[in-house]
Amino acid sequence: MFSKQGFRGSTMRQLADAAGLSVGNLYHHFSSKEEIFERLLAQYWQRLLDPDLPINKVFARARFPDDLEELAAATEQVVEDNIRYILLIYIDVIEFRGQHIHDFYQDMAHRFEEVFRQRLEERKNRGEIGDVDPMTAVMVASRWFFYFFTVEKCFGVPMHLGISPKQAVDEFIRLIRYGLLPRSEPTHPDDAAGSVPVPASALEARQEKTKEKS
Repeated sequence: MFSKQGFRGSTMRQLADAAGLSVGNLYHHFSSKEEIFERLLAQYWQRLLDPDLPINKVFARARFPDDLEELAAATEQVVEDNIRYILLIYIDVIEFRGQHIHDFYQDMAHRFEEVFRQRLEERKNRGEIGDVDPMTAVMVASRWFFYFFTVEKCFGVPMHLGISPKQAVDEFIRLIRYGLLPRSEPTHPDDAAGSVPVPASALEARQEKTKEKS
């Protein structure tokens, strides 16, 4: 009901009727309509953090960016299975200015760090990842897949990029893996011609922030 009518558009009597309860019985279990809303979001967070969720199994293997196809498929399934919960996020943004979703999103970077930082560091040190911050890449990829399938499935706008979902996902994966601009190999390690100077590593900065938080 919240996902269809919004929070303020749904009354306790409507919720009670939908649940087959009296209003008094509903108040016996929940002190307010907002408590019900909070409980529903808590259920969604619990689903997303379940280690048995296919997308979390992909994360746990930490094979990024080799597993981008698996990540896209797992993300599509998560969105498909949780459309009504996902719509609650947008209701919270509109009606509560993100009050109930703030903490989950604030801790997102830290959760990614715990899973990916060490393995991505190792790959970068072996020269398997270029002069980019791999932590930024894995978070951007994950969020893009989630955003893309949310628009396709929750907002009801199929092919919103003007191409099929498979084409859109394939093109995004190519972009993440190979970049947009053509690459030129320097003739000498000290020769910066054709390359863009890279400032202090964003990965190192994020590592310091994680250490401080720990």
